[in-house]
Amino acid sequence: MPNESTPPPGDRAAPAALAALDRAAPISRATLHEELVGRLRDLIIEGDLAPGAKVPERQLCERFGVSRTPLREALKVLASEGLLDLSPNRGATVARLTVADLDEMFPVMGALEALAGNLACARITDEEVAEIRALHYQMVLHHARRELPQYFRLNQRIHQCIMAAARNRTLSRMYASLAGRIRRARYMANMTPERWNRAVEEHEAILEALSQRDAARLGRILQEHLHNKGETVKESLLTESAPEQARRRTG
Repeated sequence: MPNESTPPPGDRAAPAALAALDRAAPISRATLHEELVGRLRDLIIEGDLAPGAKVPERQLCERFGVSRTPLREALKVLASEGLLDLSPNRGATVARLTVADLDEMFPVMGALEALAGNLACARITDEEVAEIRALHYQMVLHHARRELPQYFRLNQRIHQCIMAAARNRTLSRMYASLAGRIRRARYMANMTPERWNRAVEEHEAILEALSQRDAARLGRILQEHLHNKGETVKESLLTESAPEQARRRTG
């Protein structure tokens, strides 16, 4: 009988994904679960594990120096966030985003962020504004260097800081329930130079409205910011799916 460290047979990963796994360092035991979830989440969000791809459990176990049990516990967390689909027969696969998913998620996230912006303007401290401003300037530096992963992490921290400044636990829980699944889409939306430049301009406006405690303006900007991202990702998904749809029509 195989022990729990025996990887499942037939695990395979695409060359690009394997290259990304080779760059990943083993994880210390002290923060095993949290760091493993975070590393796997980054692989999905940054596209090293592509939508629809089977999660290569054997390679991940070897690269991170873990057995199957902690890996599968981490996969369950990511499945609860909507980033993975779990099947008894196929194991874990990276969830695909559809246009219908985006049409459902982005308006809700836009409304939640707009509400968070409104509440934050009334409750945020000068120190918190200064922290967000510092994160913004670091983010802009990564944009200038075209360092997308570093840029994206700071971008997400800014949105999380605004949400935290709203001081509303119910709102935060609702936001967190969707944030994981939408994070991959937000990363994709920054992939074109034009959209990336526009996103930075929108963040400049977000910072200005927040600094002025202009709740109505900040709410509008945040909602428009999410809408623009959603439209960009929909265009990308439609472009990617066009060849497959053409093959089906001619097949």
